[in-house]
Amino acid sequence: MATLKDAAARKPVLATIRLIVPAGAARPAPPVGPALGFYRLNLMAFCKDFNARTQKYKADTPMQVTLTAYKDSTFEFVVKSPPVSWFLKKAAGIETASGRPGHSAVSSLSLRHVYEIAKLKQADPFCKHMSLEALCKSIIGTANSMGIEIVKDL
Repeated sequence: MATLKDAAARKPVLATIRLIVPAGAARPAPPVGPALGFYRLNLMAFCKDFNARTQKYKADTPMQVTLTAYKDSTFEFVVKSPPVSWFLKKAAGIETASGRPGHSAVSSLSLRHVYEIAKLKQADPFCKHMSLEALCKSIIGTANSMGIEIVKDL
């Protein structure tokens, strides 16, 4: 339980902002500029720090960012891995998902692909408490809703 001293030491949170920004390509233009500028946050500091953290990823990889803005115009952010749908599209080699999932399959993937995506997602700070089996089931559900068929072996 938090003590009164701990509660007083915490900074008051102004907002929590969720963005999807391409890896290594943050700049003070939309979508980053308007989202952070509204709360009077330092755009260039965010862009430099984000680009430094995501330089190991390929360009144009969509990175999920959860940014916490405080009332004293400071911020903290957490960079998550790309969405599962992006991984599935890349693995299947498709641009868009099926317009009629469940009726027409756009592509098919093996369980090995699902397992590899689950291992990548398990490194996410919010997914590390989940078992690999639970992550695989979630990824299979996402694939089914996109019209991607999951088979044992290709």
